Amino acid sequence: MITIPNDAPFDDKQKAWLEDFFKQQIEPLIKGGVAAPMGPAVPVTVLFGSQTGNAEGIAKKLAKKFSKLNFVVTVIDLADYEVEQLANEDKVLIITSTYGDGEPPDSAADFHEALMADSAPSLEHISYSVLSLGDTEYPDFCQCGIEFDERFSELGAVAVVPRVDCDVEYESLAQKWQNDLLDIWGGAQQVLVEEDEEELGYSKTNPFPAKVLNMYNLNSDDAEKETYHIELSLEGSELTYEVGDALGVYPRNDEAVVDELMAAFPFNINSDVELSSGKEVSLREALIEHYDITNLNVNLVKAWQARSGSPYLRSLVEAKDDKLIENFCWGRNLIDLAKEYPADFSDAEDVLELLKKLQPRLYSISSSPYVHEGQVHLTIAIVRYHTYDRQRGGVCSTYFSDRVEGQSPRVYVHENKAFRLAASSDDPLIMVGPGTGIAPFRAFLEQREYDKVSGDNWLFFGNPHEATDYLYQDQLAKYQSSGLLTKLSTAFSRDQDHKIYVQDRMREQGSELWSWLEKGAYFYVCGDASRMAKDVDKALHDVIAEHGKMSADEAVAYVKKMKKDKRYSRDVY
Repeated sequence: MITIPNDAPFDDKQKAWLEDFFKQQIEPLIKGGVAAPMGPAVPVTVLFGSQTGNAEGIAKKLAKKFSKLNFVVTVIDLADYEVEQLANEDKVLIITSTYGDGEPPDSAADFHEALMADSAPSLEHISYSVLSLGDTEYPDFCQCGIEFDERFSELGAVAVVPRVDCDVEYESLAQKWQNDLLDIWGGAQQVLVEEDEEELGYSKTNPFPAKVLNMYNLNSDDAEKETYHIELSLEGSELTYEVGDALGVYPRNDEAVVDELMAAFPFNINSDVELSSGKEVSLREALIEHYDITNLNVNLVKAWQARSGSPYLRSLVEAKDDKLIENFCWGRNLIDLAKEYPADFSDAEDVLELLKKLQPRLYSISSSPYVHEGQVHLTIAIVRYHTYDRQRGGVCSTYFSDRVEGQSPRVYVHENKAFRLAASSDDPLIMVGPGTGIAPFRAFLEQREYDKVSGDNWLFFGNPHEATDYLYQDQLAKYQSSGLLTKLSTAFSRDQDHKIYVQDRMREQGSELWSWLEKGAYFYVCGDASRMAKDVDKALHDVIAEHGKMSADEAVAYVKKMKKDKRYSRDVY
């Protein structure tokens, strides 16, 4: 304990204050701990808009860190927050992803609409900052966060820290954003900022090597598609999941492509390289396991051109039209750049600094953990295509179909609280999942059977051909026979002269669909975000307007109420 000498020039009251200060503020820091907060607690509201859970995860970690300091942190899903509540706020942090074509995530859509409206309130009393999550592979990178930031500023709020736009590797930027906020708001003076606690057990940063137990193609041999059912063991991992969650999988690049790529490099390829973790590995291992060699993007092409003597690449870049470069990138991989447009790199690090890290892929889990104890099942469409005289494929899907033998894929559970089963077993479910979108609904049905629910279940499923593409047909037929699957509506789009999709089946059976909704049915959608999910959403509004005898605006309000009540959930990609 630090004490004040008796001959120090302070009276008893001053000595007592100083000794208490040293006890509360200095001694904990010397011991590597946390100083006691000084002054009144500072309220901070953290609003998050999350499609897959990353923004929510950052928000909750921030709250945990700030709450150790002199802050009272309230974390709120934007789905549960009204624009009018901003009148009562002082410090606001927004953490949001961007979904689809630059749109807000589902949970933030209503807040976004209200904030952009002419009726939005003045925010002159608010200090704020925005952390935006996105992917530079998409043209509308971090668009939702950009729009929130600009609108808050237009309404008079003051940005305490400039907006930070994060690519898929968001961790370090998110950490710096938080530390910058603490610097401004005084947290750095109260405490030596701790790094995030190391996660215990298996996680995204410490994935579990899962043994492949079973794997087979759900399509028939003569089908144009390949869709694999994959069963992985979680024994020994202590990983748990709920139906609705996703499994993150770290893929491996094709070794043959990596070898061909390395042969095109103009430097010594046998030297080791250092990863961001500090570990040294061979260049070959780095390219197989740690770097993205598949996706080209505008920035990569520009950087490559600066090292290449290619007149064509130079003309692309000097045209100053990113759309031209995006068109060039389509259907090409890094191997195309290396072989067709050689560049002058001095060493391996010179190349690797241009590449993004190889990211995990998220797959909707298609099993109930209670029905398949110690296992997790996936339903994966195998992506294959041919461009520029080369056969290509999806990195993770072909990893399973072509290269996983003898391997233990590295996996982790990605929690998705926004896509959960209805709490009551009496609630009816309507599930729309064409193609691999059936994955979570297989899990839902398994769980509902295990729970012996009384609520009705209606599945809309579609694919090109019934004869070759009817995924899990036998299992669905069993559920129909048992009465678990109350209604099954299929749409095999190419089995007749005109194409029929799940949204068409919804409209055909609109009267019954409306009846289910009025009985409190929960409505779920899983699958393609760019077209299917939008078409299904449009069909849902149309059905409600027609059979509920509502105007278009009233149907919009009805759907908004469903979302607010957590009765409309989407797992789209």
